[in-house]
This record gives sequence, structure tokens and C-alpha cells, in this order.
Amino acid sequence: MLASPEGSANNMDKVPFVNASSSSVMKKISGIFSRNHYATSSDGSGSSYVQFGTFSEENSTRTLGSFAGVFAPVSLSMFSALIFLRMGYIVGNAGLLVTLAQFTIAYAILVFTVTSVCAISTNGAVEGGGVYFMISRTLGPEFGGSIGTLFFLANMVSSALCISGCVEGLVENFGPSGYFMKNIVKDGRWWQFLYSSVLNLVNLIICLIGAAMFAKTTVFVLAIVCSCLALTFFTFFYEGEIQVPVPASNTLHPNVTNYTYTGLNFTTLKSNIFDHYGEDYTATGQLVTFATVFGVLFSGVTGIMAGANMSGELKNPGRSIPRGTLSAVAFTMVIYIVMSFLAAATSTTELLQNNYLFLAGISVFPPSVAIGLFTATWSAALSNVIGGSRVLEALAKDRIFGSLLNFVIKGTWKGNPITAVLISAGLVQLVLLIGSLNVIAQLNAVLFLLSYLATNLACLGLELAGAPNFRPSFSFFTWHTALIGLLGTFIMMFVINSIYAACSILMCLFLVMFLHFFSPSKGTDWGSISQALIFHQVRKYLLLLDSRKDHVKFWRPQMLLLVNSPRSACPLIDFINDLKKGGLYVLGHVVKGESVSGADPTLEMVPHWLNLVDHLKVKAFVELTVASSVREGLQHLMRLSGMGAMKPNTVVFGFLDAEEPTDFFSSQESSYHNVEFDNDVFPLGDAGSLSPLEYVQMMRDVLRMNKNLCLCRNFSKLRKDPKTVKSKLYIDVWPVNFLNPGELDAFDITSLFMMQLACIANMVPLWSKLKLRICVCDETRTSYFQLNSTGQNQVERLKTMLKELRISAEIFPVVEWANVIESHGANMETYVKNFNTMILDQTAETAVTFIYLPSTPIEDERAGWYYDNLEVLSSNLPPTIFVHGVNTVTSTTL
Repeated sequence: MLASPEGSANNMDKVPFVNASSSSVMKKISGIFSRNHYATSSDGSGSSYVQFGTFSEENSTRTLGSFAGVFAPVSLSMFSALIFLRMGYIVGNAGLLVTLAQFTIAYAILVFTVTSVCAISTNGAVEGGGVYFMISRTLGPEFGGSIGTLFFLANMVSSALCISGCVEGLVENFGPSGYFMKNIVKDGRWWQFLYSSVLNLVNLIICLIGAAMFAKTTVFVLAIVCSCLALTFFTFFYEGEIQVPVPASNTLHPNVTNYTYTGLNFTTLKSNIFDHYGEDYTATGQLVTFATVFGVLFSGVTGIMAGANMSGELKNPGRSIPRGTLSAVAFTMVIYIVMSFLAAATSTTELLQNNYLFLAGISVFPPSVAIGLFTATWSAALSNVIGGSRVLEALAKDRIFGSLLNFVIKGTWKGNPITAVLISAGLVQLVLLIGSLNVIAQLNAVLFLLSYLATNLACLGLELAGAPNFRPSFSFFTWHTALIGLLGTFIMMFVINSIYAACSILMCLFLVMFLHFFSPSKGTDWGSISQALIFHQVRKYLLLLDSRKDHVKFWRPQMLLLVNSPRSACPLIDFINDLKKGGLYVLGHVVKGESVSGADPTLEMVPHWLNLVDHLKVKAFVELTVASSVREGLQHLMRLSGMGAMKPNTVVFGFLDAEEPTDFFSSQESSYHNVEFDNDVFPLGDAGSLSPLEYVQMMRDVLRMNKNLCLCRNFSKLRKDPKTVKSKLYIDVWPVNFLNPGELDAFDITSLFMMQLACIANMVPLWSKLKLRICVCDETRTSYFQLNSTGQNQVERLKTMLKELRISAEIFPVVEWANVIESHGANMETYVKNFNTMILDQTAETAVTFIYLPSTPIEDERAGWYYDNLEVLSSNLPPTIFVHGVNTVTSTTL
């Protein structure tokens, strides 16, 4: 188990760097590099080389700049239904002061989140998938996939929200009490659902034609919305006192037909300063609260990711996303604040609370409000479907959910994700069944807040982890902005709706766990923030872990298992994993060869060993070394394995068996069966190249370096399946130095260490049903164990010690000992065989046996004799561990 095959040199066929002297070639290469269109890859040999993509082909689909690609869609998404349809609801219920406070909170969260988005987007090349792409490549596939899924759902809810707002505006302008034309369309819950379905179908058709057409019209649509806003602002200053009729959908006050618009009036402004929460006439008289108002308000300004969602169509995402998004945020914030002041200063509280579309009733040109409302809500709804379908397509391409979304990839035609668009439209249709815009708004706000929280978390983690490659060119980002954004989004999620917030977080955590265990993308090379954070924390705590402060009360085994061939050592690797008790576990392997010449053969081997650790489900590190002999390699591993105070204190060998090793990977009956590990990856190995002398010298080296030593034999017999374990009753400990038995053997450091290991094994759930049995001599038949000074015999003293050590064990006197000890002095070979027979007679129901390992001989001449005795003693036994301890590992104190 200790010898090792020669390592093969790395494959050096590929040339990692090319020396190009042609200036034209270098100009082309530099042009590609300057536009961030390159990637590094590995050929499996450890060498990295540059991969060049077809830049011109991809660049042909990137046609949008900052204004058309980011500013326009973000502004339209942030106006959506709120600017024309819900300012009355917000100001009339919350009052001007609370409204301004809520806009301040909302935009503070948005600004801090935008700084995080800008930091990520300026830290590397951003591809299609927008926010999902940025989060997944930062937090890793598990978090990225879960947040991407929720962000996709948020876009669908937002689209439904905007469609509901558009339909509500349609009914208010063309319904029974329409401001523009009356009785053109009918009103009612199912009539509105029908109109919403038709509008959703129109959006679907447009999306199927292609997003490029819509992208080209965003500037034109924004111009229309801004023109309508300009007419609305003109109305506030121009229009005097008028009576505005109550919409037919408001049945809260059936006897009231009109409410007053006063025009600019200080008394009106004063009356709207503070909150006057009433009832929501669009939600069957539901009471309005701070939370519901903020939910509606925030849902209207959640469009900050609309530009990032179009990252695949932007010519320069790293530049366009920060500029366009921040400009749109500032622009919409000014519009909303001015609108809030003017609404509070011109309209009575009753008008604002009972007519959410009061702007149409006061406008000098009522069609402008209808046009502005329709264009803003329709464009936002369409933008969400387009952006969400791109996120779904990115999830499918990354195989986040494996082959489950393969049909999405196959359903792409000329770059347009047809299938993703169809799924998106179907989900929007389901959300539309909720009906009330204000109810949809709360769900929409919570889902977007969760995606913002994840974005801030990604940047905060990168900044705190101190990742050297996190160097965003956006200079206004710090960890403070990310932390404030994270806390703000988390708190406001629960303020808006605690049930929605809790459910969305639980859904996110469920997706994280699901993707962690089942996603085929978890092994991607995107990089994961979790690894950076773990490294940061582990380094910090390793520095705090001081070996000078070690105390026996907190001792735990730190195991170094020397493995020749994992193929024949699977049960042993698995069992030692049970013995580590939360301590360090290192799998060590020695490659025989010259370490100073040629490529390092361990570089190719490490990934296979890591795959082995995953396959066996053991919590172990891997250490490989190259040495001229196994003994020299062991010395390397003992000195260098671990780090700081976390270094192995116990070294474990397999036995130098002459028997044919078992191949656990190829055996169909083995629980470790795995055809992926072929003989080229892990040869079966041959221990014959290691002599008994070198083997004993290695044991001596371990003890000289003050490490505990364990020798393991017959572990190919170990079966950890519950059925086999049930057939066993005991874990045996033999605290007797068989080469030189003495009265105090059971109480020395080696026996106590052996009992500690057996006790640890007995704590493992699989072995916990077995009894720990201490096998001692029958003191009534021998003279080796007499009464001590306190009048206690061997068994009584052992019971007292076990009680003090809190070890629950059965003491089993072995009556055959008297016959065995008689042959001790006469013939050593006969004595060892008799000892083996005595142990063998007791092991019919034993799962594992721990045997006292005597000290190794100093003289090399006695090494063969020493090894032969170990070989005879352990012959035909069940899985057996020879144990020798060098330090105290048990404590009786608190």
C-alpha cells in the first residue's frame, strides 16, 4: 500500500505562447484584447493559452449605446404604471412628507444597488443574461442560478404589473366613466383579464419577431412619455379649480360623484402634508398602510436592471450600464419628486384617494395622459418579457438545471429565444390571474428587492474577501455602499410584505441547496465568491490557532493516511475518515522519481485525487510528493502536511501484505464501484517494491518525529453496509504489549490512545450500536496482574479508569491468556501464533480490532524479526489496527 508507480510527465504538445513578429498580426491581436473579447483556457496540461473568438460575428449583434440601450429602457421601466396611475394613491394616502421619505428610501436603495451593478459590470466583460450573468459569475452557479431564477420570475411579475396598469388606464379612459371616451370598453374583473391577455399576446408576437425592433423604438417611446409628462406639468400650473368625476370602478362612496381639484394652493398643500391612510377602491376596500404604499411605490421604480438585462445587445456594457443607469435614476427621481409636490399642492386628499387617474381628469389635453400611460406601461411590460426571456435563455445555456431546460436552447431562432419568450408569456398570463395591480405590486417589489440584495451581497463579499482581481473601474463603489444597499433591501422586503419576503428567501435558499447538490454546473470555472470568503476566513482563523495553546482536553486526531493505490484502499480511507472526529485528515501519496528534473508528475494527478475524495465522500485533503523512496516521501509529508497548528499528529499505514490486492473500483459488488477511475488514473499498485526493513524504518521515523502510529491490516474485509454491521457486536481493544507484556500495559499512553480511537469509532452512527470491549487477561489465573497498593486487581483498576475517562466499555477477561503466556519465554514463534489464535477465537462477532503496537527496534538487524511477528500476529484477523501512542490524549478534568 505504500509503494507508488512512476508519474508521467505533462503533455507538452500544445504551445502556450506564440511569438508573432508580424506587425499586422499583433495589431489584430491588440485590437481584440482592447475590446475584452478573449478568454484563457487550459489544455489539461497545466499550461494556459489564449482562445480567440469570432469577434466580428458577436459584435454584429451588439448595436446599442448608453442612451438607447440603457437610459431609455431604464427610464421607461421606472416610470411604468406609477407616474400616471398611482401618484394619487401614494400622495393621497401617505401624505407628502411620507411620500418624499419613501422615495428617499427607495432611491437610496436603488443608488447603492446601482453602484454594485456598476462595480460588477466594470470589473470584466459582461455577456448576455444581464444581472444573472453578473451574479452567477461572481457568487457562483448555486447562488447565481437561484437568484437568476427569482430575477426571471420578478421580471414576469413586473410585466404582469405593467399590463395590469395599462388595462386599468384603458378602462379609466375608455370605460363606463372614461375621461377620453365613454363606454368604448366594458369594465369588470374578467373583462380586464381579457384585455390583459390580449395585450400579453401582442407583447408575445412582438418578442417573437425580435427584441431588436423594440430596442430601436425605446428612444421614440421615451420621447412620447416625456412629452405627455411635460403636458401634465403644464396642466398643474395652468389649470384652475375644477370638479373631477369619480371613476365607475370606485364603489366606496356611491353618493359622491365629484371631487375637487384646486390648482396650486397653499391650503391644499398643507392638508396633504401628513398621511391620511384610507381604503383602496381597486382592491375591494382593502385598508392602505405604509407598507402597501411603499410596495406600490417601489414596484414602480424597480427598472434599474432593464439596461443590464440587455447587456448582450450593448456595444460596451462596462461603459453603458453605469452611465445609462445612473442618469436614468437621477432623471426619474427628479420627475417623481416634482410630481409629488405638484400633486399635493393642487389636489384634495379625497380626490387623490378616490381617483388614481386624476391626471386624466385635470389635463388640458386628456389624451396625453392616456397616451403616456399606455406607452409607459406597455413598453415596460415588453421590456420585462424581453429581459426575462434572456435570463431564462442564459440559465438554459449554463445548464444550471441540467438537461431540464435543453428545449429552451433548441428553441432559439436567429438569436431570438423563441421558447424562452413563450414560457415567459405563459408565466405572465398566470400572474395576471391575481387581478389587482396593488397586490401584484407587493410581490413584484419583494422579488426585485431580493435580486438587489444578492447583487449587493456579491459586491460586499468580493470587497471583504479582498480578491485581487476585483478591481472595478467604477470609482464610487465601496463596501459601505454595498452593505447599506444590502441592509436596506433586506429590511424593506419585510416592511412591504413579510410573508412574501420570507417565502422568497426560503425559495431562494431551497434553490441554492438544490443546485449545490444536483446542478451539473456547480463544477464550472466561473469562480465562486464562497471560495474567496472561505479562504479569507480560514487564513484568519489559522493564524489565530496557536499550537502553544493546545490542551489535552481538546485533543482530536489529525490523521495522515499514506496511500499507495486508492483502488485497493477504499475501505481503509473510508474508515479513517470516521476516526478523525472533526480533525484534520490528509491523504498522502508518494510518487517515486527525481523531483528536480522534468515536469512535476503530481500536477496531473491532483484533480484525480480530488475526484476520489468526492467519490468516497470523505472530508480529506490531498498531499502528493515526489521522492526517490517512499521513506523519504513520508518524511516530506510528515513535515509539510497541514498548516500552522493544523498538522497531522497521527500517521496511518496500510500493511505490507503479500496478498493480491482487491480492486474496489471495478468490482460490481463493491459500494465503491466507479468505472471512471480506470487503471491509468489509479493503478492497482504493488507493495512488493517496499522491503520489511524500509517499512519498519518508516515506522521508526514516525515515532522519532513524535507522531502517533497506526498500522492497518485486513481492511479489505471491512463492509460498512448496515446489514453487515448488524451481524457484528463488538469493537475490540487489546491493551497488551504482546512482545513484552507487563502489569501496566493497559494504563500506559499507547493503551489510552488505543481506547480513545476505539471510543471515537464507537461514536460514529454506523458503529454506535456495537459494544466497545476491552480484552484483558483473567487475573485469577496469572501472576502478571496482582493487587495494587489500594487493593484493586487489574479489572477493578481498569473499571475505575474507564469511569474517570467517561468511556463506556465492557471489560472482557480472556481466560486463554494463561496458556498463551506460558509459551512467551520458550519459543517466540509459537507464542505469537498462540497469541494470534487467542485473538482469532474472540473475533467471530468483532467488526474492528485494536491491538497494542510495541516500540520498533532500534537496530536494523531486528527489523525483519519485528515485522514477521506483526505479520503472524495479525494473520486472518478481522480488520485490525496496530496502535502506538506517543502523547497523552485523554483527560479526566473538566
